[in-house]
Amino acid sequence: MRLATLLGPELKELLRDDPDQVRELLEEIHEQDLADLIGELEPEEQAKLLARLPAYEAAPIFERLEDHEQEELVDIMPPESVVQIASEMSPDERADLFSILPDAQAEELLDKLELVDPEAAEDVREIEKWPETSAGHLMTTDYVHVSENVSVGAAIAAVRVFGAEKSTPIYNVYAMATENNVRGVASLRDLILAQPEQQLEEILTQNIISVPPDMDQEEVARRMAKYDLNVMPVIDDTGAMLGVITIDDIVDVLTQEQTEDVQKLGAVEPLDVPYFQTSFVSFIRKRGTWLVLLFLGEFFTQTAMRYYDPVFEAIKGATYYVPLLISAGGNSGSQSSTLVIRGMAVGEIKARDWWRILVRELAMGTVLGTGLGVIGFGRVLMYRDQHVPFALTVALTLVGIVICGSTVGAMLPILLKRLGLDPATSSTPFIASLVDVLGIIIFVHVAMIVMATVIAGHGIP
Repeated sequence: MRLATLLGPELKELLRDDPDQVRELLEEIHEQDLADLIGELEPEEQAKLLARLPAYEAAPIFERLEDHEQEELVDIMPPESVVQIASEMSPDERADLFSILPDAQAEELLDKLELVDPEAAEDVREIEKWPETSAGHLMTTDYVHVSENVSVGAAIAAVRVFGAEKSTPIYNVYAMATENNVRGVASLRDLILAQPEQQLEEILTQNIISVPPDMDQEEVARRMAKYDLNVMPVIDDTGAMLGVITIDDIVDVLTQEQTEDVQKLGAVEPLDVPYFQTSFVSFIRKRGTWLVLLFLGEFFTQTAMRYYDPVFEAIKGATYYVPLLISAGGNSGSQSSTLVIRGMAVGEIKARDWWRILVRELAMGTVLGTGLGVIGFGRVLMYRDQHVPFALTVALTLVGIVICGSTVGAMLPILLKRLGLDPATSSTPFIASLVDVLGIIIFVHVAMIVMATVIAGHGIP
C-alpha cells in the first residue's frame, strides 16, 4: 500500500487541527514519498502544506510533483512563495517549471525571481533557450569545477563545499583552463584514491565524452547507456562547458519517451498527464482522432471488396476467409513494425539499413507465410464442399499477404524517419488497416490466376 494512502487522512487532520505539527510528521519521510503524499491532497491543501515549510524544504518536494500539479499550485500560491521555492530548486527542475507555465505568467515570475536570486534567473534563461527535448534543456548548470592547477586535496574540499550547498548528485570534478573551457575530468573514485598533495592534472582524464547542447535527449540517453555513464557534460562547439546531465534525468527521459512510443503504437495521441488526471474530453480527442482516421482508412477495405464483388460471388465461400487472410497480414505487419521501431529507438537500426531490413523481412515473410499457407491449405480442405484450387488460392494468398505485411510494417517506420517524423506514428492499427486493403487485392489476383476457369465460368474476364 502506498505511503500516501496511509498518511493522507492523518495529514489532512493535522492541517485542520494543528498545522505546526506538519513538519514533525514529515521529518523522517523521503522527498519522493512526500510528493506522493501531497499529490493525494486537494490543491488548496497542497498549497497550505508547502506554505508551512521553509523554501529549502519545500523545493525538493515541489520539484518531484507532476507537471500539472506544479502548474496548479503556481496558480494558487502567492507569487512570492513560488519564487522562494523556485530559487531553492535545482537549475534543470527550475527551468522545467518555467517551461510548463504560460509565457506571460512565466515571464512575470522570472522577473520576480531575478530580484530574489539573479543567478537562478540567469540559469533559467540559459537553459530555456534550448529546445525542450534537447541536451541543453535537460542539463543542470550545477556541477563541481576547479582550476586545473589545484591539488587533489583542494578539489576534494571543493566537492565538500558544493555538496553542502547544492542537492545535485556529485560524480565528477571538472578541471577548467579558463572560466568555461574544460581540460579534463576526475571521478570521485580517482580523487579518493589519489594522495591529497598530488596535482589534480596528474589524475585527470583528457578524453571527455560529452554531448552538444542541441542533441536530442533520446540520443543523449543512448550515448550515456553506451558508455555506462552516470553523468554527461554538455559542451558547445567552442569547447565551453555549459552544464551536466545526470542519470536520474535520463531515467525520466527514457520513461517519458517509452510511454509516448507505446501510446503512439496503440494509435493514441500521447497523454500530457497521467491516466486518472486526463479529462474525459481530452481522452475523446486523443483517442477519437486516430479512431476516425483508422475508420476512414477501412473505407478502402470496403471499397476494394465492393469493387471485386463479382470475384467473391464466383468463388463459393470466399468471403468467409477474408478476415482470416487480412488478419494474418496485419499481425505480421505489426510484428515487423514493432521490431523495427524498437530497434530504431535503441539505436540498433539506422535509416540507412533499410535494404538489409527489406531483404530479411522478405525472407522471413516468405518462410512465415509458407508455414501459415500450409495450415490454411489444410483448413480449407477440412470442408467437403471446398476443393484443391481454392485451398491453393488461400495458401498462396497467405504467403503473399504475410510477405506484404512484413515488408510494409518494416519499411513504413524507416520512411517516416527519413521524412523527419516519429517512426512510432506508424502505429500497428494503421499498418493493419493498410495491409487489409492490400490483402484483398492479393487474394483476388491470386484467385484470378489459380481459379481462372471457375471465375471465367461466371462471365468475369
